[in-house]
Amino acid sequence: MIVEPALTLGIEEEYLIVDRQTRDLVREPDAGFLAACADLLGEQVTGEYLQCQVEVGTKPHRRVQDARDDLVGLRKGISAAAAAFGYAPIAASTHPFAKWREQTHTRKERYDALRYDLGQPVRRMLICGMHMHVGIEDEDLRIDLMNQVTYFLPHLLALSCSSPYWEGEDTGLASYRLTVFDALPRTGLPDVLGSYGEYTRMVGQLVKVGCIEDSSKIWWDVRPSAKYPTVEQRVTDVCSLVDDVAAIAAVYQSVMSFLFRLRKNNQRWRVYPQTLILENRWQAQRYGARGKLIDHGRGELAPMSELMEELIDLIGEDAERLGCSRELARARQITLNGNSADRQRANYKAAVEGGADAHEACVAVVDGLIAEYSVS
Repeated sequence: MIVEPALTLGIEEEYLIVDRQTRDLVREPDAGFLAACADLLGEQVTGEYLQCQVEVGTKPHRRVQDARDDLVGLRKGISAAAAAFGYAPIAASTHPFAKWREQTHTRKERYDALRYDLGQPVRRMLICGMHMHVGIEDEDLRIDLMNQVTYFLPHLLALSCSSPYWEGEDTGLASYRLTVFDALPRTGLPDVLGSYGEYTRMVGQLVKVGCIEDSSKIWWDVRPSAKYPTVEQRVTDVCSLVDDVAAIAAVYQSVMSFLFRLRKNNQRWRVYPQTLILENRWQAQRYGARGKLIDHGRGELAPMSELMEELIDLIGEDAERLGCSRELARARQITLNGNSADRQRANYKAAVEGGADAHEACVAVVDGLIAEYSVS
């Protein structure tokens, strides 16, 4: 008999650091900046592949509210450290106008190796993501729930989209980040696996032949974490607003609870062909929170707002038990009012209508992102 998992929640976010005067990225931050972040936040903050990025990670929490509070403290710490150097952090998966060719990568052995191994695709990684871990102690259960939760990844992505612009142009996508990230190997949807042993044998084969050093270079949209006893979803853009992060965390944690509840009743969520899930992933990437996804049960496209109502009904019992009903309810508002990508486009449009040129409008988008980062 499998013991009920802890379902603890941990959240990792990557931020871009901008110059408050130019609103462009800080290509080579002052050497004291990251040290100042570490002084305030300790091991909960690290540098990233590009020097213009930092990453934070909450501690594991049982309640979404506690994870949110932890994240607010981390954001405030990064803001305080940045302000001392004339910088500001933004939580968006792409910068509206920065150029990837102008960025510099952090000089570490791991990052130097990535640059050599992956070529230009890794140099283009001027993107930020948001990863969420849910604690599942049993290894085979991790794989079983990973197989099933894949169905819901497009829903999470649609709520999170924050990367409509790339190098000053509107890409037409709500999440351009995935277009960049998918150029790397071992990305996208995970294989459907029968056990944790099957997963480790697959990883072992890649290690044996020299393609990777360990499972941390399996960059699927959802995976068994290489560091923790968790199922880590990685499909989402980083959210500009902390409350949106909490909403997505509530959906993810509650879905995992729901799937385990099915397991206890000798039931399971249907595992659909990858092509069908990939189509929904594309729909979410293209249209975001106010678009449509395929309802595979009904066999028709349905508005995200309608699908979210159905999902909230489905997992509402789990959210109540986990204490995140209020955060879950906000997911409904995202589908009605839009996500960060929608707000960025609205800010751009308002600036142009006010007489701004294209670059000035992009600067206005950055200003909006700076303001949203600080709201807690």
